[in-house]
Amino acid sequence: MIADLLDVLDPVAPALPVVAVLAPLVVALVLVVADRFPDPPTEGLSRPIAVGGAVVSAVAAGLAVVQRPEVDLPWIPAIGVRLDLAVDGISAPLVLLTAVAGVVAVVIRYHEPERDHPTEEVTAPLDLGGRHTAQSLATYYGCLLVVMSGAMLAFLARDGIVFFIAFEMVLVPMWLLVARHGDGTRAADRDGAAVRFILFTATGSTLMLVGILALATATGTSDMGAWVGRGDALDPRAQVVVAALLVIGLGMKIPVFPLHTWLPWVHSTAPTAGSVLLAAVLLKLGVYGMIRLVVAPLPDGFATLSPVVAGFAVTGIVWAGLACLVERDLKRLIAWSSIAHLGFIVLALTAGTATGLQAALFGNVAHGLISALLFVVVGELKHQWGTADLRTARAALREVAPRMGFALVVGMAAAMGLPGLAGFWGEFGALYAAWSPAADRTEGWFRVFALVAALGAVLAAAYAARVLREVWAGDRTTPLIGDARRVNAVVLGVLIACVVALGVYPVPLLDLTEPAVSELFALVGGAR
Repeated sequence: MIADLLDVLDPVAPALPVVAVLAPLVVALVLVVADRFPDPPTEGLSRPIAVGGAVVSAVAAGLAVVQRPEVDLPWIPAIGVRLDLAVDGISAPLVLLTAVAGVVAVVIRYHEPERDHPTEEVTAPLDLGGRHTAQSLATYYGCLLVVMSGAMLAFLARDGIVFFIAFEMVLVPMWLLVARHGDGTRAADRDGAAVRFILFTATGSTLMLVGILALATATGTSDMGAWVGRGDALDPRAQVVVAALLVIGLGMKIPVFPLHTWLPWVHSTAPTAGSVLLAAVLLKLGVYGMIRLVVAPLPDGFATLSPVVAGFAVTGIVWAGLACLVERDLKRLIAWSSIAHLGFIVLALTAGTATGLQAALFGNVAHGLISALLFVVVGELKHQWGTADLRTARAALREVAPRMGFALVVGMAAAMGLPGLAGFWGEFGALYAAWSPAADRTEGWFRVFALVAALGAVLAAAYAARVLREVWAGDRTTPLIGDARRVNAVVLGVLIACVVALGVYPVPLLDLTEPAVSELFALVGGAR
């Protein structure tokens, strides 16, 4: 039956990548434009309309992963830029992750954040009794959909210039989500987090653009597929320089220690849906960019830099783990744990092996699902508590909100890398790859890095136990809070099922990525 359905879809298969990108973008434009009218026709319908756009995009993306169509159209012939969209084993898991995260972001409830009320603000506009639009729902959902659309385009793009444009497409809507819809109660916190986000990511984008232009100039094309194994187009010194520019630029977006300082602040201030997209999608763009722009085209340059990059990655693992042991804000603590998990992903990439690349791809998806699960739970708790401060004694989740309590237990257990949950395979694969790196890596150093990263896994167990002791355990039953119901309960159930399914049976995801990973290393190895 499924085969018959796919046969029916064959004639329209080339349109699937286009629909996956354009559906959320078109709906976002409709919402934002309609919101500018005095009595917007989208009032009260913003969420259902946004859900419809996200679901259409997700379905098209899922079918594109199965059908594997390719769209190749000229866009800017003068400089050879083409709108070349396709799915392979490296991008497929991230396309599916974007589909899931995008639907989750628009489905979960929007909470009007509390705002500060300064006693004196001389520049405040006069209250003329009009409609308050500062937290417009239509614009909010429109921003979420633009982020989803940009991420889809980035993961589907085969052209380096198109990839860069898609990468930049997500920055302004995310900045707007943090600045105008963030759940920080002080305007200074929201504005500071938004400015820090845009400054760090814009600086990283500048370095990334220089690297992309250097590759395009040296190879004579912006086709990322043609860049694989083409590091010989640059002399050895230039290859190291270009690789360094790209690693620093992308390292700001992943982020890698010590370029991570913006992430905890932004996560603690962003709305729940914004944190879901930031952790599950935007940070993955940095890792994906490092694969496409550094690992594949510049293997020798990356091999030269790999010990330094790996050293920073494991430093970030330990640093973030220690921060989690003392962090008082629960949402910021989850952000610090993300930095630690991303350190494992970068360590796996620096090992220079097919095992390392597969571990990084698996860890990418696992972290996206785990962080989405935790941010949905913590965002709801922060809304009901009024703050995420762990120093305040509250009712134990297992007593008053067992559904959210169970989701928190699963999320923290997965974050500490317990076997049977998705987080285990990415971390185990990273440690294995670091212990047995490629022949052109310094084995002694990488084995030291593996041992230090293992210490980070121990710290993860410690801070997970701390969170569960403070939030889930105990016999306190006051003050009461509401448990997850209806849509939120379904979202948590789906994310838990994905985390458990990937942990118990990781084979489908590994089989999905293995052919593309093997092909990439065959091309890179043959070019060296």
